[in-house]
Amino acid sequence: MAIISNKKQLSVLLVTTLSSFLTPFMGSAVNVALPAIAKELSMTAMGLSWVATSFILTAAITLIPLGRLADIYGRRRMFIYGAMIFTLASSFCIMSPTQSFLIAARAIQGIGGAMIFSTGTAMLISAFPPGERGKILGINITAVYIGLTVGPFIGGMLTQYLGWRYIFLFTVFLGATIVYITLSKIESEVSAHEDEGFDLTGSIIYAIALFSIMFGFSELPSLNAAFLIGTGIIFLVLFVFQQLKSPFPLVDINLFVKNKVFAFSNLAALINYSATFVINFLLSLYLQNIKVLTPAEAGSVLIAAPAVQAFISPFAGRLSDRFEPQIIASIGMLMTVIGLILLIFLNSSTRVNYVLFCLILLGVGFALFSSPNVNATMSSVETKYYGIASATLGTMRLTGQMFSMGITMLVFAIILGNHPISPANHHLFLKSTKLIFSILSVLCLGGIFASLARGKMHGNNNHH
Repeated sequence: MAIISNKKQLSVLLVTTLSSFLTPFMGSAVNVALPAIAKELSMTAMGLSWVATSFILTAAITLIPLGRLADIYGRRRMFIYGAMIFTLASSFCIMSPTQSFLIAARAIQGIGGAMIFSTGTAMLISAFPPGERGKILGINITAVYIGLTVGPFIGGMLTQYLGWRYIFLFTVFLGATIVYITLSKIESEVSAHEDEGFDLTGSIIYAIALFSIMFGFSELPSLNAAFLIGTGIIFLVLFVFQQLKSPFPLVDINLFVKNKVFAFSNLAALINYSATFVINFLLSLYLQNIKVLTPAEAGSVLIAAPAVQAFISPFAGRLSDRFEPQIIASIGMLMTVIGLILLIFLNSSTRVNYVLFCLILLGVGFALFSSPNVNATMSSVETKYYGIASATLGTMRLTGQMFSMGITMLVFAIILGNHPISPANHHLFLKSTKLIFSILSVLCLGGIFASLARGKMHGNNNHH
């Protein structure tokens, strides 16, 4: 590859940074809009959870297979298709007449999102020399945090003054910008893997496994649910065996078996996302339904955690270069546990300042966990595994988010049933949040052990 003109590098950095901003922005903005969406499309608590879950579910199912396809057929091509699908699906969201239509549009959006997630980081890493990657990835992660930070605020403002559909109009505009810059400024690359096969069988088994487990979660506590979850687990086991035999596997299972740091770092990430993803979803409903804040006010409160995270993450990353990532990440996990335990005590008379304090604590915990954990994961594999390692981490993130929503849907199904969150059911909603935060605290406590179990990283440079 000839010396890359800075213009091309700049274009790659611009589109990938915009796309890293786009999905977290949309997710956190939609969270604030949930009560307004529920009102307009008359949705129950369960229906609302599907607005968040449908996106994550399709993204999680398709992330690894699409990342593999991008390696074979070219990342730029996949990235452009992803941005187009995402933009188109966002315009469907704007027109949604019913809840089913909105949930379906969000599912399509998830597929576009996965095409963007699975290629963005890889495009970025291949456009810059190794010495600049840390800095560039830092900019990229900052974009994610800025998206999470301004999402609740902009989402709250748009919902309150123009209506929730304007959130999707904003994402259409962003998506179209990304497509335009990519098409006009970035030439297509030559793929190095065109001779390799794509594991379609593995992709189908993987999709069935994830979908069955997730859908089963939402159907609990029925007999149908037990059947679905059981099916999912059987297919998951089948997937592992099939991958070990496949000539071009989707996931290199040996990475998990032979690389302790990699395996435990991924497990820690899975647990951390499972324990934390649903916090903003629940607090948005709590602040607007129980504390009767406007969407804009709720948004301003929810900014606390990601803002602290964005501020502390760069320091945490640097700390993990100097000290053991496992120690810093584990301290972060411990702070997250404390934050979650404090949220168990929310009731109708809790002051908003208390919620703010919990969010700041969680922001610090998450920042101390996140960058060091990514650092540990990526440093534990050889360069040729970077693509798969980042796709695996992305899958852990999405699967964790799914479990987080799954636990929430399960509790909602048992306690709230098919009721909307109305003043008559506020006590049931609060009972649900208490139980959910209790389950997540216990889960996160287990995550501390996973984080400590990965062993030391510095001092032994042979990571294998």
